[in-house]
Amino acid sequence: MDTTQLFGNRPKSFLHLGGLRTALYNYIFAKKYQGSFILRLEDTDQTRLVPGAAENIEDMLEWAGIPPDESPRRGGPAGPYQQSQRLELYAQATEALLKTGAAYPCFCSPQRLELLKKEALRNHQTPRYDNRCRNMSQEQVAQKLAKDPKPAIRFRLEQVAPAFQDLVYGWNRHEVASVEGDPVIMKSDGFPTYHLACVVDDHHMGISHVLRGSEWLVSTAKHLLLYQALGWQPPHFAHLPLLLNRDGSKLSKRQGDIFLEHFAADGFLPDSLLDIITNCGSGFAENQMGRTLPELIAQFNLTQVTCHSALLDLEKLPEFNRLHLQRLVSNESQRRQLVGKLQVLVEEAFGSQLQNRDVLNPVYVERILLLRQGHICRLQDLVSPVYSYLWTRPAVGRAQLDAISEKVDVIAKRVLGLLERSGMSLTQDMLNGELKKLSEGLEGTKYSNVMKLLRVALSGQQQGPPVAEMMLALGPKEVRERIQKVVSS
Repeated sequence: MDTTQLFGNRPKSFLHLGGLRTALYNYIFAKKYQGSFILRLEDTDQTRLVPGAAENIEDMLEWAGIPPDESPRRGGPAGPYQQSQRLELYAQATEALLKTGAAYPCFCSPQRLELLKKEALRNHQTPRYDNRCRNMSQEQVAQKLAKDPKPAIRFRLEQVAPAFQDLVYGWNRHEVASVEGDPVIMKSDGFPTYHLACVVDDHHMGISHVLRGSEWLVSTAKHLLLYQALGWQPPHFAHLPLLLNRDGSKLSKRQGDIFLEHFAADGFLPDSLLDIITNCGSGFAENQMGRTLPELIAQFNLTQVTCHSALLDLEKLPEFNRLHLQRLVSNESQRRQLVGKLQVLVEEAFGSQLQNRDVLNPVYVERILLLRQGHICRLQDLVSPVYSYLWTRPAVGRAQLDAISEKVDVIAKRVLGLLERSGMSLTQDMLNGELKKLSEGLEGTKYSNVMKLLRVALSGQQQGPPVAEMMLALGPKEVRERIQKVVSS
């Protein structure tokens, strides 16, 4: 199948999870069938543009690992990819529709349209244009044009809308003319509305498939009437069910934390986001955690996308991230990249507090990653207070150890002896075995108390990873120095 896949996005906000999901389904569909994934910025509503949003959309698609093949930034054979730079094409299509009588100028003032809207709402009706300018004579139009040379242009809706087969929702027909007035397709400022612009662009860009949100399903009837009036073949449409919160409420941009920038800054991996937004929806034979992008492409089947809304449980995101982080740590080249990122995080978090800059040594940082893989959800977790002992020496006084056991000196001596005997050759299992022997012959001192004492001495904390792992992470030299320091304090 030769597909040209479209992801149209309006730069009136930064890219959020709902937009990412639509982009992802377009991307994996295009890649599955060796097609092109096109990003088009639909910026014809100049009043609602957000500065930086257009750049953010491309930045975040690249960050997510699903960059477009053609876009405003990358260019391509069907450019320009920004609707505000394609006004001539819309003007030509509008002229063609005016010539055939499929469109007409509308001279109604914004005030009149606002009154119509208020009147309908007062009568508990859906606001709609009353088609007042639809049947004006050529003479009347000429007179009006003399006073108002730049009217809006409306499209004359046919009474019978064509039925179409949506690739998700099946056969559909929406008699829009019975519930809506004729829509504006060209505003008086020379900019088209979405309805005209998307039809003109899909035609000229050779778009074969449009996967978009189900909120556009009803509007498709208008778009098909426009294709018909212009004598063009429409693309195939697949309307994707909405992505909702776990409780069924709408994802709101006002939530703030649904924007991709937020997840990137918080240390969530792109793969974990792609995984969770496909896992909660449909389009795959089975739901499984931990899928990578190549696996999503291989397993995707558009015929298995259902009409049910996808319920997103973001509380599960850390667990998804843990799986993907563990996968990266177990890959040598990916692990090297993570080491570099963790070095930066340590520098940012502790900076001048680093008593010993050897903790930034790649060998040490890699050891920490390998020991903690599967236990942390984000790389940032390793610079949280719980893990500060890995990078800085804790302030622990002798009194804290005495409160745990009276045998501090004996225990310390045994641990130092153990380090002396074994040198660098200890594994975690061997160390566990040796530590269990430490409390033997210490009357009134339980093994658990010995572990508690060592944990406090090494980390300054009551809880944390197993003591054997702590000792392996820090290394014999650092363990020796910390124990000697706290015992003699």
